[in-house]
Amino acid sequence: MQNPLVSLITVNYNHPEVTLELLESLRRITYKNIEIIVVDNASPIDDPAIIKQSYPEIIFIQTSENLGFAGGNNVGVREAKGKYLLFINNDTEVEPGFLEPLVAKCEADRSIGAVSPKIKYFYQPDTIQFSGQAPINHFTMRSYGYGYGVVDKGQFDTDTVTHFVHGAAMMMPMSVIKQVGLMPECYFLYYEELDWCSRIKRAGYQLWYVHNSIVLHKESISTGKMTPFKTYYMNRSRLLYLRRNLKGLTFLVATLYQVFLAIPKNSFIFLFKSSKGHFKAYARVIGWHLQHLFSKEIHSNPTLN
Repeated sequence: MQNPLVSLITVNYNHPEVTLELLESLRRITYKNIEIIVVDNASPIDDPAIIKQSYPEIIFIQTSENLGFAGGNNVGVREAKGKYLLFINNDTEVEPGFLEPLVAKCEADRSIGAVSPKIKYFYQPDTIQFSGQAPINHFTMRSYGYGYGVVDKGQFDTDTVTHFVHGAAMMMPMSVIKQVGLMPECYFLYYEELDWCSRIKRAGYQLWYVHNSIVLHKESISTGKMTPFKTYYMNRSRLLYLRRNLKGLTFLVATLYQVFLAIPKNSFIFLFKSSKGHFKAYARVIGWHLQHLFSKEIHSNPTLN
């Protein structure tokens, strides 16, 4: 097998020590034809300078503002020189031989638009987070992962076509990105990789889960769990995905479901069963979509010039 250049792109936002742990694991990988691009998304608290000081071999870029997950990664794409681009969360660590199976999979089949490894939990390394993903339900705008939360006993040790790859670790050919465009930046957080996957599939490519590539994920160090911040962006992005990807009768029925069932139900839950912060965040979601009801910008996609 040839060893084409792979550009590994990760986004840092505060917590530079987490990114340092990822970079240390990348120093130990057996695939050597790589470049590593770290994009600091204008970290407001922790000084990211230690990243470049500790790992001078990397390409280090600092943005002037927080561009979100998609925007930060897109900055890295514009700098990348690789035949393949691997997008990897900074709160992950990798096994030494994780990259070879991903490259081999893409090299063997040019109809593949993106691949993801088996992702397991760093603090529970016997437990699976990702081994493929189901399609999104057109009414709830939710999906689920195959094997999610299941102890790994080898039951997912077969490469399979998947409906989506996982944003924590996904690799795709540069040629595909040039064809379909960059990651959509209107999301800021959540669902952007799902939207990207949908565009890649509409362009005629397949998405694959590669079982013998292992990445360990520390999970949501930057954003935390069940905060109003997460409530806002998760729900805003869920509705954005609906608006950007559903058409015709499916779009109409899904919209009616959201307006008359999902939104009232969620509002009730956030108002009476959660803190007021969550309800205010959800109200902001509805306000944002009403404000951008006829905005053409939410349907645009940045391109690689």
